[in-house]
Amino acid sequence: MGESINLINNFKVDNVIFNHDGYNELVLDLIKVLDDKNIKYYKGLKQLNINNNVIYFLNKELYDNENDNSSVIYTEINGTKILLMGDAGVNVEKEILNKYNLSNIDVLKVGHHGSKTSSSESFISKINPIYSIISVGKNNWYGHPNEEVLEILKDTDVYRTDINGSIKFKIKNKLEIKTCVS
Repeated sequence: MGESINLINNFKVDNVIFNHDGYNELVLDLIKVLDDKNIKYYKGLKQLNINNNVIYFLNKELYDNENDNSSVIYTEINGTKILLMGDAGVNVEKEILNKYNLSNIDVLKVGHHGSKTSSSESFISKINPIYSIISVGKNNWYGHPNEEVLEILKDTDVYRTDINGSIKFKIKNKLEIKTCVS
């Protein structure tokens, strides 16, 4: 969310999707920019149909913790199961495991940059991802990703933006992953 206004001001954006009504000051500032630029925004979607694919929004609760209010997105494209955890932590992971039957995920975007507040052992063992993607800056002052999380993810192929640079997924008949370190 921190760079959303910057993205809106520097890229063509047609629509924005918010998880729910939990609007903090940052979201309200973004909404003002969206209104000024006549960009449509939506909230509380359960699913979104794009071509022949359905994107499911799994996190419908409103939490006191802003990170746990992240959108959690699941989709399947040509048989490839993808789960994007945003910054959601272990509380959201528990809720998702209780509500949905998720297993054998092909691609997991690891929650909260691989911090120790997410990617619990029980969650990872249940969803059983093949590939784990950690979006994290080099030498970040939070120390992400956490070593314990990396240990939990040891049976997956881990890609990290601080090491691998940009990570591109191409899904046609099969999944292809390409990286580009600048």
